[in-house]
Amino acid sequence: MIRYEGTLYRPPSEADSLILQATIGCSYNECTFCAMYRDKRFRVRKLDELESEIEWARANLGPVSKVFLADGDALMAKSAFLASLLERLHAAFGPLKRVSCYASPQSLAVRSVDEMALLRERGLTLYYLGIESGDDATLARLAKGVDSMEMVRVALKAHEAGVRLSTMILLGAAGRARSLEHARASARVVSSIDPRFVSTLVMTPVKGTPLYEQSQRGEVDELSPLELARELREFLAGLELSGAVFRSNHASNYLALNGTLPRHKPDLLAALDGVLAHPEHAPFRPQWRRGL
Repeated sequence: MIRYEGTLYRPPSEADSLILQATIGCSYNECTFCAMYRDKRFRVRKLDELESEIEWARANLGPVSKVFLADGDALMAKSAFLASLLERLHAAFGPLKRVSCYASPQSLAVRSVDEMALLRERGLTLYYLGIESGDDATLARLAKGVDSMEMVRVALKAHEAGVRLSTMILLGAAGRARSLEHARASARVVSSIDPRFVSTLVMTPVKGTPLYEQSQRGEVDELSPLELARELREFLAGLELSGAVFRSNHASNYLALNGTLPRHKPDLLAALDGVLAHPEHAPFRPQWRRGL
């Protein structure tokens, strides 16, 4: 059977995927807001363990078309390991629609374009990249380990390798004072990267993180749903993309919006203008329905 160590996380779009825990934890694990892997020490699992789990899935789960490689930073594993794992997945399930993983800026910096291109040819075609912000002051506050220029540089390596990117921006990450700067700078960075998918989450202090400790000391502004809607509008207004799917369907969001950019950009902005003009009628998700 498939064995999972600790709590398992995956993007919303991987709900129907086979989740294979190729690595444990996150190789970086320093982001101030993230509690997902603080109880784990990063390591790469043994290939024979994974091969046994793949065989179990082949025998018991029926057709598998998508696979997500957990945990937080599977791309940090050596490319030879990942190539062997991909070969085993395709041997077990035939042609797969998609294999994907989270990718940190640090792992994108480590992997060469040639390595990523080879893995793409073997089926690893999508990376989820948490940009969080394009504002350097906010990135430093979040301890992402890179500035905005480095974020763009490493993301464009994946583009050069032919890998699709799904990028995430963290609404509210800059607090109230830098909200608009965060939104505008994030739009510039995402536009420079030009990913295939763009999504938003809302920064939420979680126990066990430096952000939570800062929040307890009164050092964190948690924006209201209306302030977050204003920030989201500023972000969307600044985006210039060749073609991307936008979603704010993660459970942390107060507003669930979706569309294709640039086609639906006017509609999304109009919807947000309506929220800002008449907040009393806004379809904000109630607090009890929000989550991580």
